[in-house]
Amino acid sequence: MENLTISDPPRGGTPHSGGQLGAAAGAPAGPPQLPPQMFTTAAQLLDLTDKKLMLVLRDGRKLIGVLRTWDQFANLVLTSTTERYFVSSSNDRRLFADIPRGTYLVRGENVLLIGEIDLDKDDDLPPGYTEAHIEDVFALKKEEEARRKKSDRTRSRKAGELWGGEMEGSGEILF
Repeated sequence: MENLTISDPPRGGTPHSGGQLGAAAGAPAGPPQLPPQMFTTAAQLLDLTDKKLMLVLRDGRKLIGVLRTWDQFANLVLTSTTERYFVSSSNDRRLFADIPRGTYLVRGENVLLIGEIDLDKDDDLPPGYTEAHIEDVFALKKEEEARRKKSDRTRSRKAGELWGGEMEGSGEILF
């Protein structure tokens, strides 16, 4: 990957004399134009259109689908979408399950990570995971969530004892 700055000229020459874009000789050049490598907005999604992607959302969900369209806010429309759940059981089994979701609209601000899926490895199972029935994965996910909540409550209680006071609602301002 190249390390380019805004002051770097755009790649490729132009057919115009003097390197100016359509400007007559001696006429002042227009405002400076950004080189194509400087697009850091939703325009970079152009290269990912019609490709199979995995999205990780802010709430931890993982979606796999084909990017069909997007807008200036990076809102995405995925088709043939599946939601993938990963879970580790208490006996060290690592399982996953896919749930078909169809066409999916994702608000751009909820996207944490986007990655293109290598179609040569698309049919391979995730390394270290075994595919399981969705009910089994949901049951394990529910147990995992209950353990996490219990651990969070214990941690919050211990922090409250250490710092003196209740940690629940500690971000609230009371008058």
